[in-house]
Parts: sequence; structure tokens; C-alpha cells
Amino acid sequence: MRNVVFFQFISLDGVAEEPGDWFIEDGPELFETIERVIEKQDDVLLGRRTYDYWVGHWPGSDFKPFAPFINATRKHVATSTDLSQPWANSVRMTSPVADYVRDLKQGEGGDIGIHGSTTLARSLLAERLVDELRLVMTPTIVGRGYPLFPEGSGIETQQFDLLDVSTSAKGSLFLHYRAAGPTGSSR
Repeated sequence: MRNVVFFQFISLDGVAEEPGDWFIEDGPELFETIERVIEKQDDVLLGRRTYDYWVGHWPGSDFKPFAPFINATRKHVATSTDLSQPWANSVRMTSPVADYVRDLKQGEGGDIGIHGSTTLARSLLAERLVDELRLVMTPTIVGRGYPLFPEGSGIETQQFDLLDVSTSAKGSLFLHYRAAGPTGSSR
């Protein structure tokens, strides 16, 4: 069974929106972490808002290592409407999201990534379909913004085992967790 891996930047106070002025310039450790995460992924799950935001940026970018990866990788978009802007290797999920991801997990291939798309990630966490969390916690308190896990997000208590933690020279934490309980094809 394939793993669903949620990769997310997060501030010390839990803000998980687009890293703007709060995300510090980090060192090579960040790019090494991104490289380790994406090298195992064959598919990416995106929410519609992330897709619409990224389709205007990544297809014309040469920012390594992420641009070549995201442009070449199959992207599955959670949306009820057709994709209005084309982006190579993008498909719309054609069944309910949880069912679609369960089927995708049963197929052949490497990891299935979620990058950004926090609403989608929370819905899959609520269904216990996320196998790993890969968090980059920057040493910044933002004080405003969209939290990763707002109250009422529908996620019940879940335990994760810490697989690895490392730091950058500038103080970011690279956290790697694996779901302690079963995930997969049924709830």
C-alpha cells in the first residue's frame, strides 16, 4: 500500500498558510529535506485553491528542486468543477475525495504527496488516510494567519511516532512523523 505524505511549512504558533514574510531564509538543509520528500513521490494531491494559485506560478518556474518535480508529477485535484487552467499531468478527482485517495493508495507506485492544501490534508487526516507528516517548523511566531489545525476541523485524536528530527543552522525544525495507528483502505 502506498503512503500519503503531508509536507507543510508551519510557524511556531501553528500558522500554515503560504510562507510569506514570516518564513526565514533557511540553508541547504531545507532543500535537502524537500529533495528527500519529493524523490519518493509519484503523485501529488492538491486542493482547488492551491491548484489555482500554483498553476499561475510553477509551470513557468525553474526553482529547484520543487519546480521540476511538481511540473512533471501527476497532480490529482480535489474539486467539483473542471480545471479552468491547464497544467501538465493534472487530473480532477472523479469520486468523493476519501474514496479516490483510498483507491490511489491501493495502486502501484511511490508515495502520494500533499503539499500545501491544508483543507484537503485535514479532511484526509479526519479519514485516517495520511500516513506521514513532514513538517518544517520555522522559528517564527506570526501572531495571525490560518492555523494548520483550527478548532472544529473534524480531526479526532491521532497518535504519530517521531521518525526523525533535525535542525537547520537558522533554527528550523524538520519533523518526520508516521501514523501510529492503522491508515489505509477503511476507517
